[in-house]
Amino acid sequence: MAITDASMAAKKRILAVCVKLFLEKGYNRTTVAEITKAAGVSISTFQNIFRAKDGVLNELVEFMFSNQFGVARRLAGADASPVYVYAVETALQLVLTERNENLRDIYLEAYTQSEAADYIHKRTASELQNIFSTYLPGYSESDFYEMEQGYVTEMLSMPECEISEDVRPAEISEYDEIARLICSDEGVGGHYVPEELKEQLLTRLEEGMGRA
Repeated sequence: MAITDASMAAKKRILAVCVKLFLEKGYNRTTVAEITKAAGVSISTFQNIFRAKDGVLNELVEFMFSNQFGVARRLAGADASPVYVYAVETALQLVLTERNENLRDIYLEAYTQSEAADYIHKRTASELQNIFSTYLPGYSESDFYEMEQGYVTEMLSMPECEISEDVRPAEISEYDEIARLICSDEGVGGHYVPEELKEQLLTRLEEGMGRA
C-alpha cells in the first residue's frame, strides 16, 4: 500500500496511541481493537499499514534504537570515549526498564520477535564494532552480531529474580547504573573493559555528574 497523506496521518495516530497504551497496559495486554478505536481508524486501515500488532512493534523498535545511541552521545559529551557512550546508553536502557514494567515488557517482546530482534542486533553490532574494534581488531561486524546475539540470549535465559526493597534502593540513578556497568567483571554489555580505561571512565562520570 502506497503511503498517502491520509494513511501517513493514520499511521502517526496509531503509533501515538500504541505508545500510550503499551506503556499503560503493556504490549501483550493491548488489543488491536483497542488501538483502532483509540486511533479512530478501521481494522482494515490498521492492517494495510502495519499488517499486525508486531508491525507496530517493529516500527517502534527502529525508532527507539536509531535514537538511543544519539541520545547517549549527547549526554556523554562530544569528546566522550565510545566505551563511555555505550555504558551511558546501556545504563539509560536499564534504568528506564527498571522503572517501568510495561516498557521492560516491550523490550523483552522485541527481543523475542525475529524481525525486531534482527534489527536490534544489527544496529548494536555496528555500534559495538565502532566501540570495541580497537581491542578486538580481528573481529568483523558479523562477529559482533554473533556476540550481541549470544549475550542477549544468555540474558533472556536467566531466571527473573525478585530483589527486596531492603536490598535495592527505590530508585536506581543513572550514575549508579553507569558506574556499576563500568566496574562490572562482565564488562559493558558483556565486553571486557581494561582497568586503566575503567578509571578514566569513572573519572569522567564523576566530573560529568558533579560528583568529582
